[in-house]
Amino acid sequence: MKLLPKFLGGMVGSALGDAIGELAFRYPEKERLSTHVAEVDTLVYTDDTAMAIALAESLIATGDVDAKHLGDCFRVHFEREPWRGYGPGPPAIFARVVDGSISYEEAARELYGGTGSLGNGAAMRIVPLGLLFHASNGLYSKAETTASVTHAHALGIDGAAIQARAIAVVTARPAGTDLDVGAFVRTLVGGSRTAAMRRKLEQVGELIAHKAAPETATHSLGLSVAVHESMPFALYCFLRHPRDYRECIYCAILHGGDRDTMGAMAGALSGAFLGIDTIPVQWRDKLENGARIEQLARELAAVAGR
Repeated sequence: MKLLPKFLGGMVGSALGDAIGELAFRYPEKERLSTHVAEVDTLVYTDDTAMAIALAESLIATGDVDAKHLGDCFRVHFEREPWRGYGPGPPAIFARVVDGSISYEEAARELYGGTGSLGNGAAMRIVPLGLLFHASNGLYSKAETTASVTHAHALGIDGAAIQARAIAVVTARPAGTDLDVGAFVRTLVGGSRTAAMRRKLEQVGELIAHKAAPETATHSLGLSVAVHESMPFALYCFLRHPRDYRECIYCAILHGGDRDTMGAMAGALSGAFLGIDTIPVQWRDKLENGARIEQLARELAAVAGR
């Protein structure tokens, strides 16, 4: 099976979902958004993709997951481009690490009164890991390490690991074949380590089985930055439109909530499943730093093939 189109699709698909999702905050209707995307010269991504790029660079440099190296990569990207739209967590962690003799993981555990973050920040950037280690039995542990640099809460970790597993499963699926939705969802439910995430994933399976409309799904799943809401909704959008990258993205970003991050997560799944050639060329050609993102995808594929 040719993996490069899937690696390219996952990386580019996630970045485009992020960039177009960010525009959806200003253009929340499909027609207006489509018109603007067609007119704009560059589709600018947010911290979601900046952190995915940093994760890819760290994985390529080390060949595995190294928490300190990864944290340093995240911090360098933030210091270079702090305007990307970072939430309050990462900058606080970076400042704490720089000012004291403390690790990224320790600083992350201090957030939110010592509970750590249960947000979707670790899941939004996980696509390089899911691609590179799509055949690894140790994927959960690797995802946990990447998450713990900024997200110490069990849900924040679980959401990243389940998103990584979903990307891994669709990456390993031969192009052009159908996805057994029931088996796919059961795999994710079985891999989850938190009750709250398992309940949401089970709801996704039920919503798809009953062909529930997105409005019903948003009511059932939620759309907040909490990963056990936004990640399952992104998964629902992918499963609702498994053969159409464009419609998958529109589903993820046009119903409110954390639009750019849900676009990034849904786009990662759709792109990794369908491959780069199914993503509209008109969108791909406008992606900010698209050549760099594609090069990282090629390097990840090369590492995976060793």
